[in-house]
Amino acid sequence: MNKSSHTRTRPFRRLLSGLLITLSVGLFVTGCGESSGTYEGSPPPDYASKLADSPSPLAALHQQENELPEGGVDAFNEQIMELKGFPVVINIWASWCGPCREEFPYFQDAAADMGREVAFLGINSMDGTDSAATFLRDNPVPYPSFFDPDREIGSELDLPRGLPATLFLDEDGEKTYLRQGGYSSLEELKADIQTYAVEGGQG
Repeated sequence: MNKSSHTRTRPFRRLLSGLLITLSVGLFVTGCGESSGTYEGSPPPDYASKLADSPSPLAALHQQENELPEGGVDAFNEQIMELKGFPVVINIWASWCGPCREEFPYFQDAAADMGREVAFLGINSMDGTDSAATFLRDNPVPYPSFFDPDREIGSELDLPRGLPATLFLDEDGEKTYLRQGGYSSLEELKADIQTYAVEGGQG
């Protein structure tokens, strides 16, 4: 190759290198960041009417809607003790997690439809207070999500680092199943709630 040809190839190589870097960054953000499947600000279910006349322990839970309680393992365990006698569904999520955001509407609907018989809780994992609060403001749920930035609760429950995850407890507070990964439909989530929380089946 002569000198002039070699000189002409340098801009092309720089352009190609730049395009590859841009593509790689784009793929990383798409895989780990927010997903277009979420719909912040969408009207939530009418929790007040759907959850009216809930038993006292569940009604008390509903009064903590969108809260991010601190207190770590002790506060979380105290809440679980107060829910003895009811099956429990615990969604582990973070505002930066795309699959968490995608499945969140299913938890909104399931909590509205089943929240008079089943206790719903969240664990907000490895997140920031402001980011989590903003997300809940746009995507309200009728239950609290325990704030767990350092995975103190997650480690105590032997939860995976990968998000999202959903933990099911029977009415005695015993673990029955840990679902890793997001739900793809409301029907799929409700089926697991029925099997592993309400009926106490082992997964």
